[in-house]
Amino acid sequence: MKLTFEDRAVRERNRPLRALAAGSVGNFIEWYEFGVYGYVATVVAERFFTPAGGSAAEGLVRTYASFGLAFFFRPLGAALFGRLADRLGRRPVLIAVVSLMTGATALIGVLPTYAQAGALAPWLLTFLRVVQGLSAGGEFGGAVAMLTEFAPPGRRGLYGAWQSFTVALGLLGGAGVAVGLSVLLTADQFGSWGWRLPFLLALPLGALALWLRIGLDETPEFREPAVRADVEPAGPAVRVPVRAVALAAARVMGWSAAGYTFLVVLPSYLQAALHTGFRAALLATVVANLGFAAAILPAGLLSDRVGRRPVMLAGAGLVVLLALPLLGLLQDPGAPAFVKGAALCGAGAVVGLMAGPGPAMLAEMFPARARCTGLGLAYALSNAVFSGCAGLIITEAVRRTGNLDVPGYYAAATCAVSVLALLGPPKTKAD
Repeated sequence: MKLTFEDRAVRERNRPLRALAAGSVGNFIEWYEFGVYGYVATVVAERFFTPAGGSAAEGLVRTYASFGLAFFFRPLGAALFGRLADRLGRRPVLIAVVSLMTGATALIGVLPTYAQAGALAPWLLTFLRVVQGLSAGGEFGGAVAMLTEFAPPGRRGLYGAWQSFTVALGLLGGAGVAVGLSVLLTADQFGSWGWRLPFLLALPLGALALWLRIGLDETPEFREPAVRADVEPAGPAVRVPVRAVALAAARVMGWSAAGYTFLVVLPSYLQAALHTGFRAALLATVVANLGFAAAILPAGLLSDRVGRRPVMLAGAGLVVLLALPLLGLLQDPGAPAFVKGAALCGAGAVVGLMAGPGPAMLAEMFPARARCTGLGLAYALSNAVFSGCAGLIITEAVRRTGNLDVPGYYAAATCAVSVLALLGPPKTKAD
């Protein structure tokens, strides 16, 4: 049926909104799973990485090693899928990566444990984590390119912030499901089979993401004749500016490290280092993630008015100043619970100041013909080193040194590097 002028106008107005939903739901699935894996790390350690005679600390270290390995495949996924997205289009690549991500996450929910399959169990889990790492590497670049390229004029910061906002929603969703199951099920039930349910929930979410992405058009900026001429298969190869990738990775280093320290690794740290109960540790993380979620969209909107760098500088600088006092407060047995909760909420909000403008800043540092590859590589490299290894580094350092301030030093040091990178020469008009 031929569309009327009014129908076409409505469709044009709705395209950015559908792009917002299509880009966001894939990020939700990705970070929901990564959050779930971090929140149930102690259970996964017992079921997959602690054979007879192994200690709980050793099992947790192996669990985080598997967690970190997936992140090191993100740059490979960013390069592979980013290259395809820059040459073939954002839409087909985003359909492929969300399918891979959903399948790998659901399969974790049906894996045999160490008791059932022996040494094969951790290898199977690690393989699925690698598949997730590859798909996640392609997801970020394609999703951010889609969100920012569909954004109305002057709203790239706000639209890009939705990528980070759905990260927060995914982490909150994972925490909420984990907390809910821990309340509804006994400890034995949760450890026996209840931990599988959060991973299986990825299936209906993945079906929704596929439906949204299959019905989406290609982005207007990618369809520009000048861009198309650059990315035709017979045309010149897409060149990614290496200096821009290095600078972008340094700018988001603090966002990556502080985000994972306060929003994902925190439950295991509270349990292993401060001997906090499982439910209390998860609830503390929910509070931090609520602060994170609340700050992201306002930070993205603010960056459309004052620039990306000032907002991100405020977030990174506050982490440098407040990370160690926050850890001291959490370690103080005499501090009131509501004070600790407010501090955790504030810590999450500070990370949100970096996460809100971050996606738009990355997108604006690269031309359209190399955008997915460039921003995907920068983000993936930063996450591989400073997010994926956060749990392993913090857990092992605390275990070896007995210093409970390690998470604070880690977050502050990485954010200090980001402050220096953000103070460098501007690369975009939005800086």
